[in-house]
Amino acid sequence: MFPYQIFAFVAFVFTLVAFAYRLRIFNALARPVDRTPPKADPGRGVRYAFTLGLAPWAKESTRRHWVAYLRGIGFHVMIFLGLGLFLLSPWLEAFSVTLRYALAIFVGLGAVLGLAGFVARWVEPNLKALSTPDDYFAVLVVTVFLSALAISLVDLARLPLFYVASAVMLIYVPLGKIRHCLYFAYSRLFFGKMFGRRGVLPHGSAPHPQHSR
Repeated sequence: MFPYQIFAFVAFVFTLVAFAYRLRIFNALARPVDRTPPKADPGRGVRYAFTLGLAPWAKESTRRHWVAYLRGIGFHVMIFLGLGLFLLSPWLEAFSVTLRYALAIFVGLGAVLGLAGFVARWVEPNLKALSTPDDYFAVLVVTVFLSALAISLVDLARLPLFYVASAVMLIYVPLGKIRHCLYFAYSRLFFGKMFGRRGVLPHGSAPHPQHSR
């Protein structure tokens, strides 16, 4: 099993290096400067963007599609749980059987949610029209990762399968659409700063028109 572990953790280092490289390029890009006088505190907008701005009622699309929103949230939470367990995988034998089985149920549910997202992209006309091969593969590779983890938590002898699935996913992460996880924080930060500075975040906090002239 040791060679499989090495393979997976080398892939993890590859992902970190690739992300660091992308961040370096991203930070070197010129950014537009907002020269208008600030109307409110940008920090307030940033705090909103990372908290209530992520709530389902904050956007029309999620207000109208609660099931899809909850599926996506559950899927992403289980992905982060899976990554945490990947880092802890050399010590899984120290986990109690009860804990391992409980974790297997959670990540197994994440795999089901991922499969549901894959099927939705295939059968829902609007999603299918917008989806690319990268979209399908991104969901599939993460679903396989979670499935392999769930199986390995139940039977530790299957850990080599999990390490292979992890390595494939980690190598793909900075190359495919999964790398959106890197830009998510940046996009929320810029969104919060810009609209917080203009006084429109949180929603309804915009200054009265007579004060914005």
